[in-house]
Amino acid sequence: MRNVLVIGAGKSSSSLITYLLQKSFEEDLHVTVADVFLELAQSKLNKHKNGSAITFDILNKTERQMAIKNANIVVSMLPAHLHINIAKDCLEFGKSLVTASYISNEMNSLNDQVVKKNLVFMNEIGLDPGIDHMSAMQVIDSIKEKGGKMLLFESFCGGLVAPESDDNLWNYKFTWNPRNVVLAGQGGVSKFLQEGTYKYIPYHKLFRRTEILQVDGYGKFEAYANRDSLKYKSVYGLDKILTLYRGTIRRVGFSRAWNIFVQLGMTDDSYTIENSDKMSYRDFTNSFLAYSPSDSVELKLRHYLKIPQDDVIWDKLVELDIFNANKMVELKNATPAQILEKILKDSWTLKKDDKDMIVMQHLFGYQLNGEKHQIVSSMICMGENETYTAMAKTVGLPVAIATLKILNGEITNPGVQMPIKKEVYQPILKELAENGIVFTEKEMPYLGYNPEIITA
Repeated sequence: MRNVLVIGAGKSSSSLITYLLQKSFEEDLHVTVADVFLELAQSKLNKHKNGSAITFDILNKTERQMAIKNANIVVSMLPAHLHINIAKDCLEFGKSLVTASYISNEMNSLNDQVVKKNLVFMNEIGLDPGIDHMSAMQVIDSIKEKGGKMLLFESFCGGLVAPESDDNLWNYKFTWNPRNVVLAGQGGVSKFLQEGTYKYIPYHKLFRRTEILQVDGYGKFEAYANRDSLKYKSVYGLDKILTLYRGTIRRVGFSRAWNIFVQLGMTDDSYTIENSDKMSYRDFTNSFLAYSPSDSVELKLRHYLKIPQDDVIWDKLVELDIFNANKMVELKNATPAQILEKILKDSWTLKKDDKDMIVMQHLFGYQLNGEKHQIVSSMICMGENETYTAMAKTVGLPVAIATLKILNGEITNPGVQMPIKKEVYQPILKELAENGIVFTEKEMPYLGYNPEIITA
């Protein structure tokens, strides 16, 4: 049997492992799931006869290399910074590699060696990055093949709670790594193109400059700008485009409320708070406010950030228990961001029967035969429960499909790459559609850059 090694049994691996096991009989596969927690790896296999679980420590070179040497192909579902050691071992032992992560400079530096060994190192093949690349390139290539000239490309994606499980004022629950949500937008300015003009949004203004979008059947959403949209000019072959914008989707009103945490400094991850383990949630909130011998924490916060008592933002803050004197942080030497993450997990963790929802939308503006046109392409995916989430499905399925196609010699172009070539994205999108991940396209009059922008 051909051995597929899946390293990492976290939340996004459920649908990936299930897909490979379902294909294991007809494709002659054995699926080895490796994780630092053996019981977690075993739980994902559900006692399937064509699967086995092993303990895996990324820092144990002997253990790591033994597992990779015994595989026919390797899938890494670990955090992005841990891929490089796996990639170097795959190179040494002549194994192709699949990840859902962005291509790092270190990974990219291996390209010549990967090509020389005729291996495929497929990256950015999850949801975002991944499905966004493939679905966008399919439409862009189609427009170019007709002789069209691209004028505008906007792309949005978000992991949200499904309407039937939406039971908090923020209209949000964690469907991905909570830490990434808390730190979103940090580490640099957001850059994009608007009608031929370069635009920049610093972090402290990011959540007050949001774009409104409409998704048929699901209403209005908002999106804040991703960190660097400009790098997609060359990636997508859009060097002469006038508008290029990528954003993260939330329900309307989320960003304005989230901005309170940004302005207070609660999302900062650069320093630790003294005696954090002995603080209550109320103490934590108070630590960012001026001293007053008489005013309450609530009054100080409202005055400092000018929040009216009847503003829904106030209700959202109260709902999260940030003024609770009885709930304790219980984290030693924690950063503000780590403490905020713990507070949010209390309210935003998916319950057993909760369902999540993925929303993705692309806008394409182009000129053909002297006339301007616009296409809206949207995809909605609903999760089943807290294990088989829409996030796990949309991240894991494209990884699994690509893995099998590389293993079967259907994807052969060697090198460190992402799925932007037609021979890669076409068959994967076709199979995703067969599994319910479908884009609907709508032609509409050309509007140019969306004018519905909320600004501070």
